[in-house]
Order: sequence, then structure tokens, then C-alpha cells
Amino acid sequence: MTTTTDSSTEKRPFNLSRWAIGHPSIARFLFGLIILAGALGLMRMGQKEDPDFTFRVMVVQAIWPGASIQDMEDQVVNKIERKLQETPHLDFVRSYTRAGSAIITLQVKGDTNAEEVKDAFYQVRKKVGDISNELPQGLLGPYFNDEFGDTFITLHSISGDGFTYPELKKFAIQARDMLLTTQGVEKAVIIGDQPEKIYIDVSSKALAERGLTIVDLQNAVKGQNAVDPAGSVDTGLRSVRISVEGDVTKAADIRELRLRSGNQVTRLGDIATVSSGLEDPYERKYRFNGHESVQVGVVMAKGFNVRDVGKDVEATYQRFEAGLPYGVSVDQISDQPEVVKDAVSEFMEALGEALLIVLAVSLLSIGWRSGLVIAIAIPLVLAATFAIMYEIGIDLQRISLGALIIALGLLVDDAMIVVEMMERKLEEGLVKIEAASFAYTSTAFPMLTGTLITTAGFIPVGFAASTAGEYVRTLFYVVGIALVVSWFVAVYFTPWLGYMILKQRKHAGTHHDVFDTGFYRRLRATVAWAVRHRIIVLVMTLVTFATSLWAFQFIPQNFFPQSSRPEILVDLWLPEGTSIKEVENQAKALEAKMMDDPDKRFIATYIGEGAPRFFLPLDQQLRNPNFAQLLVMAKDEPARERLIIKMRGILAKDFPSIRGKVDRLFLGPPTGWPVQMRIMGPDRQEVRRIADEVKAKFQANPLLGAIHDDWLEPVPAMKLVIDQDRARALGVTSQRIRQMLQATMSGAQLDDFRDGEETVSIVAREPEATRHLLSSVDSVYIPTDFGGSVPLSQVAKVVPVMEQGVEWRRDRLPTISVRATLPDGVQSNDVVTKMYNDMKDLRAGLAPGYKIEIQGGAEDSAESQASIAAKAPIMLAIIVVLLMVQLQHFGKSMLVLATGPLGIIGAAAALLISGAPFGFVAILGVIALLGIIMRNSIILVDQIDQDIAAGMDRSEAIVGAAVRRFRPIMLTALTAVLALIPISRAVFWGPLAYAMMGGILVATVLTILVLPAGYALFFGRAPKKAKTDEQAPEPEKIEGIERPQLALAAE
Repeated sequence: MTTTTDSSTEKRPFNLSRWAIGHPSIARFLFGLIILAGALGLMRMGQKEDPDFTFRVMVVQAIWPGASIQDMEDQVVNKIERKLQETPHLDFVRSYTRAGSAIITLQVKGDTNAEEVKDAFYQVRKKVGDISNELPQGLLGPYFNDEFGDTFITLHSISGDGFTYPELKKFAIQARDMLLTTQGVEKAVIIGDQPEKIYIDVSSKALAERGLTIVDLQNAVKGQNAVDPAGSVDTGLRSVRISVEGDVTKAADIRELRLRSGNQVTRLGDIATVSSGLEDPYERKYRFNGHESVQVGVVMAKGFNVRDVGKDVEATYQRFEAGLPYGVSVDQISDQPEVVKDAVSEFMEALGEALLIVLAVSLLSIGWRSGLVIAIAIPLVLAATFAIMYEIGIDLQRISLGALIIALGLLVDDAMIVVEMMERKLEEGLVKIEAASFAYTSTAFPMLTGTLITTAGFIPVGFAASTAGEYVRTLFYVVGIALVVSWFVAVYFTPWLGYMILKQRKHAGTHHDVFDTGFYRRLRATVAWAVRHRIIVLVMTLVTFATSLWAFQFIPQNFFPQSSRPEILVDLWLPEGTSIKEVENQAKALEAKMMDDPDKRFIATYIGEGAPRFFLPLDQQLRNPNFAQLLVMAKDEPARERLIIKMRGILAKDFPSIRGKVDRLFLGPPTGWPVQMRIMGPDRQEVRRIADEVKAKFQANPLLGAIHDDWLEPVPAMKLVIDQDRARALGVTSQRIRQMLQATMSGAQLDDFRDGEETVSIVAREPEATRHLLSSVDSVYIPTDFGGSVPLSQVAKVVPVMEQGVEWRRDRLPTISVRATLPDGVQSNDVVTKMYNDMKDLRAGLAPGYKIEIQGGAEDSAESQASIAAKAPIMLAIIVVLLMVQLQHFGKSMLVLATGPLGIIGAAAALLISGAPFGFVAILGVIALLGIIMRNSIILVDQIDQDIAAGMDRSEAIVGAAVRRFRPIMLTALTAVLALIPISRAVFWGPLAYAMMGGILVATVLTILVLPAGYALFFGRAPKKAKTDEQAPEPEKIEGIERPQLALAAE
């Protein structure tokens, strides 16, 4: 194609817009390529409910049967914790210890990247392994769990009346094996199964009467069940292996075992009851809709689309169910693919609404031809953004979708500025190619600077070194990509589109005609008044700004909002020391009361621990015998709210002895109870005393409910006082007493036998009639060194005592957390902060080494805000550099920078009016306002400088630039605000949307007045003495200068 209009190109600086128009085939090719790449990227892009973030927690568990809390701390916990404190990037070590077991959690610092976290977890295994020889004999573990953050995308229950747990587990194994062959499945995990055991119920007295001990019984079982080599026969041609049958395969085999004591042989079945059964007492149990169940969870492999994997998993389950016997039920508890589908559909709908709003504003404000240019440009920007997101691995999830909607209101700015400039030049009579070229020459680089400044405003979000920062990090990347792409589209494709679509016009007049309307005359007079009374304007602005900062104390504060998902979590805490069977009974009673409620879909009950991680930000509860959790699925969100009210009433009325918490799921990193404070110090008794004072402060607050601490209640125990002289005389040791008590009352594992892939433990214990009686402890028979046995009462006295059931520590210091609930609608951060400040005198009176600290959501919120604030200097430094590059004047750069905080005025007002909380997400919006507002300011200052350089009087340049830039600035601001309306309804994004909408609107209006006033004060000549209103000049003249001539001179 010949391009006669480019005959003088060599004499001009390169103009990308002119080049695009001159090479339309390339523009068309790139346009189609981007649309195709965007469509493919969108179709192939991964979809998730929440963005991935690194769980920086590792769990270490150790079990030492028979050990007291003190023994566990001295011999196990202290040694492990001391070693863990050497771990690189360690934040803190937290542990809870109970008699016979301990769980230690290691938290890595929030600014540690994923690879360093993996290395830290490797170091934990290595360091604890180094001290394995220092740990006591008989210790089970330590066991490590560094996959604490694995989230099940599907969770299914397998249950059936008349089917035993072993049978249900076999079905679960079939499902697991089929799922593991499904594409996209990384793990399929069976949870909630009950281990099968063979129990030998035999009294110590019966063994003693026959001269037998538990050791004799163990040797007999092991001798029958040992796997030892039987050799082989070498025939010369081949080697033939010899195998020996006769291993224990069922309970009947054990009954026939012979025990020998001297010349006496006893058949085990004659003195003992041998039976197969489930672990008793069990450690955990799962139920579904009132039936015992085994569950299967699926973890998706990285790089797959959750909706695609969900379809394949569903197909696998259909095949699995087809082969099940009648009566076995497979029910889905969690379906993340469906949740993601609904969430993505909802956000795509919101994105579509925002797109229609932006297009409508464009068409109505600048005409259908100009609106059509923008209508074509916006999908092009989105297509390019989708393509880049796919290429760099950003999925469609809660944060990236919200970022697209936020960006949608911003990415139209550049296209609108270019189109508006082309329209104005066409009205002045320029040919289309010159109008397009002029738009590039006059606005391309100020727009680029503004785009980069807007992107820089999100830097604290993108680089915040915290878990919350990692959770929202894709906001920075998506907005940044969209804005940079929008600038390129504005300077390359938009002029080309405008050249084809906009209509060539005859000379329609000068700027005098365009801006000589009643509205613009009033606007000019208003700006001129602000310039003349600049001191008043600036002082009033500062006062308003200070007032808005003061007003933030009246805005409710939180960390992250609640989720809109229909699940409800009901936590049941029974008194420490409660039997897990009693916990199950109470959970079943609550189940029964809710089972027929029309608002619920199903109830999944978890006894002895919390629900598995079916939701990434779930505050998962680790194994605890006095705890149960009900996962209640409501039919919809309104039904959820009704159920919450009903269940809270039921707990208060019918379960007064249970500490219950009924709550929704919450977004963002898990935080636990709404109100939490921890008390730390070296002496546990003093820590307990301080904690009681803190609890008294909690109880004085009428807003708080379910007030408690995590050390719970002391529990009854029995202490054996051994008469050591008599014990030595009879040949009885303290160790043997402990071993016999453990064996007879709790059970002693003798050996295992193999049942296919399963290993079944063989356990000896006291018969049920005696092992549940406290009085039977005295009558336990203890073997002596002389071959006989004596009852325990001959060598020891049983003394009833009360002891601490559980003890928490943080960084090896005894730590008590005082916790409470809040009514709906009350923001936890506000309450916690006020209560902490009210405890100033209590904190001041603490002895050295003792502390009261905020914990939970308020603590995480403060840490997250600090991580954002830490990156603010980088953001400001980049913005200042960009301003200096564009304006090349330090004073003007500072003036533009000073307009950024003006958004806080509108943000405070919008949050107060809407009632939306000022939390982590709203803070992101306020920070982003800085760049958005400065973007408009830099374009306005640049316009003033261009007018002054063209010879215009400074006063007229200041006022005239504000008038001429008012339309594009207000249109882009209005577009950004209206585009946020769809997400203002969302629980998660609502506070950010309100903050940004209010901030953009108010700051844009103020910028039109305050920036000219500030420019006039610092860089303009003092204006001539203003005339009175009656003597005010005609709008055509200000300061004696005619606008039309100066406007033409400026351009």
C-alpha cells in the first residue's frame, strides 16, 4: 500500500500511531493474533476459588504412652523445640502438650519464599533426626506433616447401614485406587477410617495365678507370628524357597495359643476373651447425616484446571458407584469445582456488567463513533491480558478476577484520552492522520508515565512480604499487565481504529466554540476563583484531609471478610478429660436436633479433630479428644444465616456445659477466634494468674461470649506413691509398675499380623468389667523379680489429684491464649484494639519477662499492614523518579505527589456512608488511589507546561488547562467509578470498591481545583487583583487574555 501521507516521515520523529496507520496489514494481523491468543488463554487458563499461597506451618507430633505432661516436656518437647529454634527463617515455635502426646507447630516467617520454606522444612526433619538418640525409648515418632496446606478439591463420604468400618474402608480403597489413575489427581487420601485390632482381654490376676506375665503372652504371640527365613533347597538346577505356614490370621488362631509356665501349659482362650474389633478408645471418628462414614479426599496436581479435573473425578465416582453393593451410599461433602464454576461465573457476570457500563459511558459521553473505537479497544486489551496471564501462570481466581474488574475501569483511560484528543483535533479541521499523530505526540508519554505511576501504586500489594500479601499478590500483576497493555493499545491500535471509524469533519471552529458553553463558562469561573483564592482553597483542603484521617476511627475495622459460601462450622469443646465417646454422644445429640431442619442439605460430623481442609483458608483443628466439629451445609446463603441463629440458640439452651462456636467460613489466611490475647512468661503459675486477670477484663465486656482460655480445666488424675523399700524387697521396679498399668488399663500392643495390605495390631488389656473402674487399679498384679506377682496395693498407694490437662507454649515459654466470640456485625479488630489499650495499667505492672500480646486476626492484620507499609517507600521512590523523568522539575513532581492522598477524603466518606469495614482489602484500594489520582495530576500539569511553553500567560494556562482537561479526566474517573459497581456487592471486594469509588470521585473534583491553586501558588505569577463579582470580565477573557487565540497558540 502506498502511503503518500508519509512522504516527510524522515523529517519527523518516529510516531507509532502514524506508523500503525501507515501499515494497516500489520495492525490487522496483530489485532487478530491478540484476539486469538486471548481466547485460547482464557479457555486454557486454570480456575480456582482462591489463589495459591504458601502454608508456612509444619506440624511435628510425638506420642509417648504413659508419660506425664512434665515427662513429655522435659524429655521430648524441650529437646525438639530447642532444636527447632535453630531452623532458618523461623518465626516462632508453638506446642501443646498433654499426658502421653505433644504436637509442635513451627511457623516460618511471612517473608520467606516457597523454596526457602521447603528448605526450612527439610532442615526440621534433619535437625530432629540428629537428636533421635536423645529421645526416650518407647517414643512413637516424631511424625512430620509439611503438607498442612493441601486442600481437597472434592471430599466424598462412603457410608452404609449394616456395613462395618473395615468393609467401608475396602470400598474407600477401591475409590482411592481408581481416583489415582484419574488425570489431574495428585493424591487420593482415605480419612476417618477406624483401625481394626485383635483384643486379648485377660486379667492380670488370671495371669498371675498361672505364673504368667504380659511378657510371656507377648512372646507366645510373636513366636507364632514371626516372619523369619526358612531357607531354601539348592537342587543344582534351581533354588527352591521354603515357606512356613501357621501365622496368625484371625482371632481364633490366637485363642489356641499355648502359654507355658514351668510344667504348666495354659490355652489362652481358657483365661482370656479374644475378639476382633475396632480401635477402642478410638482417636477420631467421622459421620455423615447421622451415619458413621469413611471419607476420600482428592488433591489436584499443579497446572490443571480444577473444573476439568472435577469432571474427570465425577466420572470416576460414577464408575465406582456402579460396582457397589446395595445399601452403600456415596455422598459429596465438598465440591470445589462447582464452587469455582459458580464463583467464576459470578465474576465473569460482574466483568460483563462492568464492560457494558464502560461501553455505555463511552458511547453516551463521546458519541457512537468514538464509543465504538473504545468498544473495540477494550476487548483487545482484555484479550492481551488473558494471553499474558495464561503464559505466566496466573489462574482465574478470586483475586485475579477482581483485579480484572478494577483494571477495567482504568484501562479505558488511555483510549478515551486518545479518542477525545483526535475528536477535538478533527473539530479544528485537521485531517484524520494528523489528528491521530497529534494525539501520540501530545499524550503518549504523559500517559505512559501516568500508567506506570498507577501501576506503581499497587507495588506494596505485589511485594508485601506476608501471607496476606501473597494471597492478594496477583492483584498487582493483573492490574499492571492490563494497564501497560492498555497504553500500548491506546497508542498503536486506537489511532488506527479512529482513523478508520471517526468521520473527517469540516473545520468546526476553534476552542472558543468548543468550550464556550454555559457549563464551561461556569467551570472556568470556578477554577479561576480557586486560583485567585488559592490559600483559602489549600487550607480548606488540608482541613478536610485532616478531618478524614480523624474520621477513620469511626470506621469499623477487620482483617478479611467472611465468605459467602453456605457452609457453617460448629465447634464443640467439652471439658478437658472428657471421654471421646461422650464427645461423640453430644455431637450425635446436636446432629439429631438439626437433622430435620429444612434449611440444611447435610451434616458431616468430625469427632476428635476438625474437618479436613476442603477450603484453602480453613482454620483447621488438629487432633483433640475433647473436641468435635460439625460441618453443616445450608441450602443457600439466607438459609445459612437462619441456621446460625437456630444452632446458637440450641447450644445455649440444650448444651450449656459445651463451649460452642457457630461460625461462617472466612476469607484470607486463617485466624481462629475473633478476640484473642496471649499471655507469656517463664513461670506457669504466674502466667495463669495474669491470664485470669485478662479473663476478668474479657468478662467485663458485654460484647464478648464463650470466654475461655486454651489451657482449659484441670482434670482428675491418680498419683501412685510407691513405697520404694517394700517394692525393692518384693523385687518390683517403678518401670514395671508403669508398664503393667499401661498394659492392663489402656492396653499393650503385643504384635501385628498381616491381612493383605492392612496391618492389624494384637493388643492385650484388662477385661472391660474392671478396666473402666478406678478401684481396680489397686488390684493390678505386678510381676516380681522372684517369679511371682503381687497386687499393686502392696507396694503403692493411689492418691487422687487434679492436674493440668493440656499446656501450651510459644518459643518454649508457657503461653495461655484467652479467647472469646463476638456478635455478628461487630468488627473484631476494633474490640481487640480497645481492650488491649484498656489493659495498659495491667501490662505496665507485669514483671520482666511477662507479656500480654494481641493474637489472631488483629495480630495478622497488623503484620500484614506493616508488610505493606514496608514497601511504601519503594513505591514512593519509583513514583518520584517517574514524575521527575516526565516533568523534569522537582517542585512540580512534589505538587503532583501531594495530590495523591486526596483520595483518602473520599475513601473515608464512602466507607462511613456505606458502613463497609476498613480492612486489609480496603487498604489496598486506598493505596491504589495514590497512583490513579497522580495519573490525572501529571496529565494536567503537563498540559499547563505545554501551554506555558507555547507562550500562554501562566494564569490563563493554569485555568485553561484545567478547563480543557476536565472532560477527559472526569470521563475516565466516572468510568472507573461505575466499573466498580458490580464488585461493590461482593463481600470480599465491597470495601475496596467503596473506598476507590469515593476516593476517585472526590479526588478528581478536588484535583481540578486544588492542583491549579497549588500550581499558581508555587509556580505562577501572583494574579492581578481580582475584580468584584459585578465587574467580573466576560468569560471570553481572563486576566485580559482572549482564550481562543491562546488556545490555538497552545496547540
